[in-house]
Amino acid sequence: MAEAVAGVGRFKSNYAVERKIEPFYKGGKVQLDQTGQHLFCVCGTRVNILDVASGTMLQSLEQEDQEDITAFDLSPDDKVLVTASRALLLAQWAWQEGSITRLWKAVHTAPVATMAFDPTSTLLATGGCDGAVRVWDVVQHYGTHHFRGSPGVIHLVAFHPDPARLLLFSSAADNSIRVWSLQDRSCLAMLTAHYSTVTSLTFSADGHTMLSSGRDKICIVWDLQSLQATRTVPVFESVEAAVLLPEEPAPELGVKSAGLHFLTAGDQGMLRVWEAASGQCVHAQRQLPGPGRELTHCTLARAAGLLLSVTADHNLLLYEARSLQLQKQFAGYSEEVLDVRFLGPKDSHVVVASNSPCLKVFELQTSACQILHGHTDIVLALDVFRKGWLFVSCAKDQSICVWRMNKAGEVACVAQGSGHTHSVGTICCSRLKETFLVTGSQDCTVKLWPLPEALPSKSTGPDGGPVLLQAQATQHCHDKDINSVAIAPNDKLLATGSQDRTAKLWALPQCQLLGVFSGHRRGLWCVQFSPMDQVLATASADGTVKLWALQDFSCLKTFEGHDASVLKVAFVSRGTQLLSSGSDGLVKLWTIKNNECVRTLDAHEDKVWGLHCSRLDDYALTGASDSCVILWKDVTEAEQAEEQAKREEQVVKQQELDNLLHEKRYLRALGLAISLDRPHTVLTVIQAIQRDPESCEKLEATVLQLRRDQKEALLRFCVTWNTNSRHCHEAQAVLGVLLRHEAPEELLAYDGVRASLEALLPYTERHFQRLSRMLQAATFLDFLWHNMKLPTLPMAPAAL
Repeated sequence: MAEAVAGVGRFKSNYAVERKIEPFYKGGKVQLDQTGQHLFCVCGTRVNILDVASGTMLQSLEQEDQEDITAFDLSPDDKVLVTASRALLLAQWAWQEGSITRLWKAVHTAPVATMAFDPTSTLLATGGCDGAVRVWDVVQHYGTHHFRGSPGVIHLVAFHPDPARLLLFSSAADNSIRVWSLQDRSCLAMLTAHYSTVTSLTFSADGHTMLSSGRDKICIVWDLQSLQATRTVPVFESVEAAVLLPEEPAPELGVKSAGLHFLTAGDQGMLRVWEAASGQCVHAQRQLPGPGRELTHCTLARAAGLLLSVTADHNLLLYEARSLQLQKQFAGYSEEVLDVRFLGPKDSHVVVASNSPCLKVFELQTSACQILHGHTDIVLALDVFRKGWLFVSCAKDQSICVWRMNKAGEVACVAQGSGHTHSVGTICCSRLKETFLVTGSQDCTVKLWPLPEALPSKSTGPDGGPVLLQAQATQHCHDKDINSVAIAPNDKLLATGSQDRTAKLWALPQCQLLGVFSGHRRGLWCVQFSPMDQVLATASADGTVKLWALQDFSCLKTFEGHDASVLKVAFVSRGTQLLSSGSDGLVKLWTIKNNECVRTLDAHEDKVWGLHCSRLDDYALTGASDSCVILWKDVTEAEQAEEQAKREEQVVKQQELDNLLHEKRYLRALGLAISLDRPHTVLTVIQAIQRDPESCEKLEATVLQLRRDQKEALLRFCVTWNTNSRHCHEAQAVLGVLLRHEAPEELLAYDGVRASLEALLPYTERHFQRLSRMLQAATFLDFLWHNMKLPTLPMAPAAL
């Protein structure tokens, strides 16, 4: 709290981006390296490489053509990464250095859809949208094979695990698996047992068995000696990936015998383990509610004992392979961020509500992520209680959830409530104690929900699930959707803002109407009480923020500056300033006293829906439709300290300059003046040199001893001086020295010399003409003076 007290009485002037939580995966392939330490995934034009332990991005690789990446693969020895872009170029990367070692044309007539390395890391197979399969030698840098005959897009290629057999498998739009012999350069067989797209091919360790999965809800076990199907297992879901498990007992997964077992991931959103011999499911994960849970990818890092699965919501889940214990979670893409809040007593975490039923909790220091499941439709709003451990969410599923974070940073749902008849769009917690919360909905009502006293310290209800909440009071407040509710710092007042262009003030807990704030021309998006004064702030779609007096409901101030709807407003600096965010992607800092917009922060590219300030008022958090969450740091004190240090340094240098001029040490004085980058100070030094009895020689000697960069700066200053007739003589004197003693080639090599000469010429010509006219006039005056015959002046009469 000492820091907060220290900050009282000062206005903020600027925020800087401290941290940015950006999307790193937007769908497509994901891959772990053999050690399980690095995660590779596609995000538009880039392949991003993450450190699995910390969740931080190590590299972001983009090809020179800046086109979308259509396929990539990491070699089995983890040394080489190859990417393919929509521009039909293949790039070979030394990924740890982030540099391209080789770039070549894919030769395909359409983009490369898939690629795979052989076990030796020397051959690379690419499958194109043109129906062709090509094989490349990445060590010798040439194409070795070109296989044609597949109809449509080749979406799957895989080499046989035994490099001696020289077999390549591919699957295309006809749902069959083709076996190509690299030795004979021909198609050995077509395996036709699937009736829909084949989604994965995986091989046993001995290379005798292959497992294929498809969207036809079956997995097929193939004998690679006879190239015949030995077992068809119906899995009752559209499978996106299947993985053969090591042939060893794993009791946690239901694997008790040493037979063939495999794991499937598909549209049911859970990992399941199957026994190939019996076709029985021996283990299944618990199914989570809500959409977006479908699994789109699954990959096994055998050496590291890790399994990675990807959901349709672009969440990446990392499991311990032997027990399917969840190790790590990564949120790859948040789509549209709708609300954000700081969590924890020290604001150590942030919670993000995006266009999804899941909530994402990030630890700011380590980038660790938790994905919370509780709602069945999109979460629309969040709020947090004063201590920071409890927070609440509301969603389109007409329900609310209360979540509790423990000291280890783990979050669990402790209470749920439902009762609204439409989407719950806004929620607010009591400010003094963790006693109640208020929700506003599209059904135009507000509900007050009391919390049980034991809830903050209790994590489950009597039946082991979340406690069920009941609404204590319901009030029909507006004629249109309620977009925002706010509770006063003393918990006795409630403000509501609606699409009907009004805000209303209510007395709690009975929800009695006290007054109406009307004056906005469009619907209201946000209402907020001042922490210090009896004032309410409202943000509207008319592009303004208004301040209202709670006593008489009059409008005190209007802040105009946003070009579009203002979506959120928050008080900072102990109620003396405002932060506002708009659908123009801007965040603005306002000083209330003088209605001034102090700073405009432009880091988002779309609507900024979420805005929250830390309890010490030194950080702000914003979330926007560009799927970015930005942590802003208040840098006012740092900038002021920097400015003060600069001023002190300038004073010291000015004093040193005066001393050098007094001692007639012109070279050091000129060098110091140039380093200050102040043309007028340099002019003062030149004038001091010219006042010296031997000015010409001293000026020449001083200028010629300067370094080249100092001469370049001096030439730039001459351009400034030359525009003024009072200082043009100094400029011309310096210019004369440079022209007399510097070779033309050296002068032309000066940085910005052409622009300087272009600026010098017209003014020099003008000064020359002025001096010519003055010389003419002086010559004429001299001529007149010498030719004038002055009459003899009469003598003054003598004094009497």
